[in-house]
Amino acid sequence: MTVQDSVDVEDLAALLGPNFKLGVASAAFQIEGALSAGGRGPSGWDAFAEKPGSIVDGHSPSVACDHYHRSAEDVALMRDLGVDSYRFSISWPRIQPEGRGAFNEEGLDFYDRLIDQLLEAGISPMATLYHWDTPLPLEHSGGWMNRATAERFAEYCAAAGRRFGDRVAQWVTLNEPVSVTLNGYALGVHAPGKALMFDALPSIHHQLLAHGLGVQALRAAGVKGEVGVTNLHSPIRPASRKPGDGMVAKLYDLLMNRIYADPVLLGRYPRLPLMARPWLRSLGRLSDHDLRTIHQPLDFYGLNYYFPVRVALGRGTVPIPANTHKAVARLPFHEVGYPDSGTTGFGWPVAPDHLGILLRELKDRYREALPPVYITESGASFPEPDHVTGPIADHRRISYLADHLRNAIQATSPGGIAHGVTLRGYYVWTLMDNFEWAAGYSQRFGLVHVDFETLERTPKESYYWYQALSRARRTRPA
Repeated sequence: MTVQDSVDVEDLAALLGPNFKLGVASAAFQIEGALSAGGRGPSGWDAFAEKPGSIVDGHSPSVACDHYHRSAEDVALMRDLGVDSYRFSISWPRIQPEGRGAFNEEGLDFYDRLIDQLLEAGISPMATLYHWDTPLPLEHSGGWMNRATAERFAEYCAAAGRRFGDRVAQWVTLNEPVSVTLNGYALGVHAPGKALMFDALPSIHHQLLAHGLGVQALRAAGVKGEVGVTNLHSPIRPASRKPGDGMVAKLYDLLMNRIYADPVLLGRYPRLPLMARPWLRSLGRLSDHDLRTIHQPLDFYGLNYYFPVRVALGRGTVPIPANTHKAVARLPFHEVGYPDSGTTGFGWPVAPDHLGILLRELKDRYREALPPVYITESGASFPEPDHVTGPIADHRRISYLADHLRNAIQATSPGGIAHGVTLRGYYVWTLMDNFEWAAGYSQRFGLVHVDFETLERTPKESYYWYQALSRARRTRPA
């Protein structure tokens, strides 16, 4: 059986409109390596990765995929893959090492070359300006707990817009502010390793303010491309019909979804339930001026989806990881799994139907305030060998991608549960195996296998399936 037969690419290609974008995504810190090359300054993630016990098996991001030196090879892989667009991130400390002041010409030149390589290959650049790598001097000054970081971010956006704005087709200001706040400032399992719990909430507002200021800066710089933001969203469901489970599901939805999207799309924070107000008091009084700044008109909304979440009232019985804040054990709710679903290498439930449900929830919640949507990340890790001699038969990844893409297209088509949402594209996470944050090199999401000893790239069966899908879409009669 060929890889094309394993999931019928012709049937799936028939669902894609002529202007629908197929892409792949990555992040600078996860693939570039060369952490001190070319004038790059350290980031908060560099410092975090050096702390013993922070990264699985003590893995180092210092080389990663060495994309900094191999960008031409990686662009050639994307060209042969046939994708329309590449979502990459610009490393803030690579182009502005101190997070303020002078910009680094060698870093700017690197992204000039990358963007030109993409355009020469017929691939549209989507540039993310912040994918978690805060310049270390700013982190030492409080990072996203410090309002001034939002102002520094706007200056960085202006410089990037002036330098690359004539060639980048889409700009993403921030990637997943929820992950930065929850994992980095509340629980301490990601950089900067703070365990502030609910006292971390100012980092939400400062990131959203940075987004608004960044949108203004890009447009003032005269960028030609569209401007948006990317948020991670999960459908939140109660574990049972018990009123207590329903109550905490609404609270968790607020904390995971609405507190990040409502200010951006509606210009206001969600109304807080009485039970949550003592926990959320650290947000403080928020000015109308800040909310107007956050609530900028957007050309698109980026959606990252990986899995749904079920929650139940009570503290649960699963042991709390040692490196998380002890207050987690005192929360009045806990997550429960989806025992009837398959799981990824991370143990996340495989639930493609919930992507359609999520799109419907966004439509119902934001209506005409919801811009056109790109699914800016969708993918899965599965256990795979460190060394290979040929393409891995990663059929579970093929099924995962096909099912999620099909569900999203059908949900937003006439008669679908999310009809009315304008879905413009789907980006696979990720092009190639990489440094997966605190999981190091233990989780492989890539369409391309990377041997982290030799750095050899080997396309997997999923690469050839995605290639076949792109070709089938392009060869269909108009």
